Amino acid sequence: MARIMVGAGAIFVCILIVIMDVIAGILGIQAEVAQNKAPNMRVFIFECKEPVYQAYKLGVAAAALLALAHALANLLGGCVCITSQEEYFRSSINRRLAAWTLVLSWIALVVGFTLLLTGALANAKTKATCGFAHRHFLSIGGILCFVHGIVSIAYYVNATASAWEGGYPTVNREVHSTVPVSTQVQVV
Repeated sequence: MARIMVGAGAIFVCILIVIMDVIAGILGIQAEVAQNKAPNMRVFIFECKEPVYQAYKLGVAAAALLALAHALANLLGGCVCITSQEEYFRSSINRRLAAWTLVLSWIALVVGFTLLLTGALANAKTKATCGFAHRHFLSIGGILCFVHGIVSIAYYVNATASAWEGGYPTVNREVHSTVPVSTQVQVV
């Protein structure tokens, strides 16, 4: 019964992370669409454009949802730390995959968050600006939100599986709570 509840909770967390990342991706792409509706003039690599407040709001909302989804996946997935090469080779495949997907999720977060905020802040001004053309920051950031969702789910699943492999957490049948194996008392 407890494993079913844990499994249902894990499925709920995965669905929640995917929904947040999908919404963030859609908001990033919609911000790009809103930005492209504004009048602009482009000569070679230089561009003059009017800022779009709607693109600013959508970009910031996408970045916030991306960060929230990342925090949720990492807080609930736990920390999978591998500190040496020896430990890496001794660890299970789930622990190795969790470590790799953790690194990939951080890369997707940093790059996606930076692109979304850069695109959003370009639309925060009140006057038209001219400079180097920096196109598609918002849409690429939105696409990275989808990538982040996939990698975060892989991390959460592997981190949870890795925790269960090591005997943690187990269910104390008498109290129906989750406690580490080392703190369980054996009754003879």
